[in-house]
This record gives sequence, structure tokens and C-alpha cells, in this order.
Amino acid sequence: MTTEHTTSAETTGQPRQATLYELIGGADKLRALVDRFYDLMDLEPQFAVIRALHPTALEGSRDKFYWFLSGWSGGPDLYIERFGHPRLRARHLPYAIATPERDQWLRCMAMAMHEVGMEEGLQERLLTSFFQTADWMRNKADPQQ
Repeated sequence: MTTEHTTSAETTGQPRQATLYELIGGADKLRALVDRFYDLMDLEPQFAVIRALHPTALEGSRDKFYWFLSGWSGGPDLYIERFGHPRLRARHLPYAIATPERDQWLRCMAMAMHEVGMEEGLQERLLTSFFQTADWMRNKADPQQ
């Protein structure tokens, strides 16, 4: 006897909603986004503060971010398969992150999404989610004005 797995969309007759991973364009497009993000961080002086928080060689950071975003966006759980739960805030506590770092990270990501040709509505949706997470990562007081 075999049993078939059905999703709630199949049982309710509702069309299945595409995952963010699918909307982004899958593995290749997600990898292009991550690579462009780190290229910009490495090349553009306006991102020097967040670049300084990373190791000299960015390959490991690129891979970990790609693996994380894959699972976060509804694709394969590549990060969790390798390292377990991401524990994002705990993993970022050693790095001083205030509003300027948050904002640089978001600007870099916005530029990367634009440069890889991501649809504008999807960019806005992702930036909203990224802002919430990046804001939660702040762990130091903002510099005095």
C-alpha cells in the first residue's frame, strides 16, 4: 500500500504559491545575487565599514550567505544541512553592528538586487524582510551625531 503526500494547496484546490527561491530565479540567480552583493562590498568605498567586518578572503562568506538564503527563501536547506540552525543574531554578536552598518548592508543588497535585474516588486518585498532582520542584528549603540 502506498500513500501519497498532498499539500494544502492540492487539497483545497488553491494554486500553490511560488516560493521566494522560485521568484528569485532559483539557484543560479540566487548565487548571482550573493556574488554581486560581495563584489560590491569588496569594490565600492561606500561599503567599506561592512567590508571591514568580513575576512580578507570572501569565499567562505559568499558560500555561507548563499546557503543561508537558499533555505530562508524556500529552496534547499543548504546551510542547516551543514551547520544546523543559523542562530543569526548569536553568530553576528562578535561584530559591532549599529544603524550605519545595517544601512550599508541594506544599500549594498539593494544595489546587488538591482544590478542582477531582479523585478522591482520582488526587490521591495525582499528589502522589507531584509530590513527586519538587519535591524534585529544591531547590537551596539549608534555613534553620536
